[in-house]
Order: sequence, then C-alpha cells, then structure tokens
Amino acid sequence: MVGIGWFLTIIIGILAGWIAERVMSRSHGLITNLIVGLIGSVIGKFLIENVFTASPLGSGFWASLIISTIGAIVLLFIVGLIWRK
Repeated sequence: MVGIGWFLTIIIGILAGWIAERVMSRSHGLITNLIVGLIGSVIGKFLIENVFTASPLGSGFWASLIISTIGAIVLLFIVGLIWRK
C-alpha cells in the first residue's frame, strides 16, 4: 500500500476484512477482520502485480481498499475450502 500511513493501513485492513466478511457470509470480530484485511492486502497486491504490469487501479485509499478486499475475499475462500474438509 504505497502512500498510505500506518493508521490508514489499519483502517483499510478493518474495512477490507469487514467487506470480505459480508461478501462471504461470515461472522468475525474486529481483530479478525483486521488480520484478514491485512493479510488480504498482501494477497491482493501479489495477485495484482502478477496479473498486470502496473496496477489498473492506481494508488491511494480507494485502490488499496479494493485490492485489500479482493485479497481478503480470496483468503476467506481458501480458508473455507481448507476448513470445510
């Protein structure tokens, strides 16, 4: 998350985790949403960098939120596949 400070990184992590929680019909707490959102941002950044040569979303708050949310949804999907078995 280029250009985003630590405080906004935490806010984006919480929001991304919360949005992913709603999309995937899960129920977590604030700390879990933060962890899912922060790990999701790493996953989302990895996916974006390996699919595109440059981020199509640019940088900043909204781009970071979208990328983090995509990564968080992917994370919850994978965890759901693993824990379902």
